[in-house]
Amino acid sequence: MGKAKRQALEPAADDKAHVALLAAGLHLRTSENLWRVSGNTLAHRQVLRDIGGTWNRLDQCWDFAGEDPTDKLVAAIEAAPAPTGHNSGDGDTPKPHYHGHRGRVRERVLKSGTEPLADYELLELMLFYSIERIDTKPLAKRLLERFGTLGDVFAAEPEQLREFEIDQRTLIHFKAMREVGRRLAERKVKDMPVLTNWQQLIDYCHAALAHEKTEQFRILFLDSKNVLIADEVQQRGTIDHAPVYPREVVKRALALNAAALILVHNHPSGDPKPSRDDIEMTREIKAAAGALGISIHDHLVIGRKGHASFRSLGLLT
Repeated sequence: MGKAKRQALEPAADDKAHVALLAAGLHLRTSENLWRVSGNTLAHRQVLRDIGGTWNRLDQCWDFAGEDPTDKLVAAIEAAPAPTGHNSGDGDTPKPHYHGHRGRVRERVLKSGTEPLADYELLELMLFYSIERIDTKPLAKRLLERFGTLGDVFAAEPEQLREFEIDQRTLIHFKAMREVGRRLAERKVKDMPVLTNWQQLIDYCHAALAHEKTEQFRILFLDSKNVLIADEVQQRGTIDHAPVYPREVVKRALALNAAALILVHNHPSGDPKPSRDDIEMTREIKAAAGALGISIHDHLVIGRKGHASFRSLGLLT
């Protein structure tokens, strides 16, 4: 084979560096004198920090100013210990303490199910499928320590999660998991008489509202047999207020031919105790609806600490 042909088949040094970055799960792009590294950065964050990178929370990548950091980055990755959570296959390379951990967790779930898992273990398991090649247990524990519950983790704002270098894929995963929980709870109350499935209704309202960061006012519209016709967000508000207009509530109830309503709103503070404004607003809606023969079965206030029922508290008289 001629020299020219051999050179054509051998990758250039730049190509080799590019392949090395891809093998590490990293992607490099540039704009003028700014270089950005994205991808599986969590597994290499110490290396990225050591060679001068700066974490960009907004764009979820590592920024490098000045010269192309490719060669320096590849050399640092190759010189570092075995990639986090990954073993090269070399029999002489010590395996990290968590080597095979993901496989053991999966086997445990297949054998015993997910019910015995602690919250951090369940979160760790879910992180397996959005974050590659790292031990996700410490991250799962830190997220729960920071936010409190699984629901709070899934409902956390993107800006808050970026403090943990959570990437776009994991953010989408969290949003999807939260919506899955809401829909599963919704299925238990949809097309069924809600007054005979009260606990399922409470569970659904918690899934939909307990972890919202601002107030939402929702209305559950029921037919003459108390079967749920629709669940709609009537108003979205601020951290402690959502404006509600009785005329709009009644207008929508008439449009859906609803015979009764259950009012629901959340308190982002976590305390479900009704406020004076809540009580006054409920009285106004009850009066407007009652004039047209529409009943108000209850007004539920949802908080992370529980819920309050106007009917149970004697506030619908």
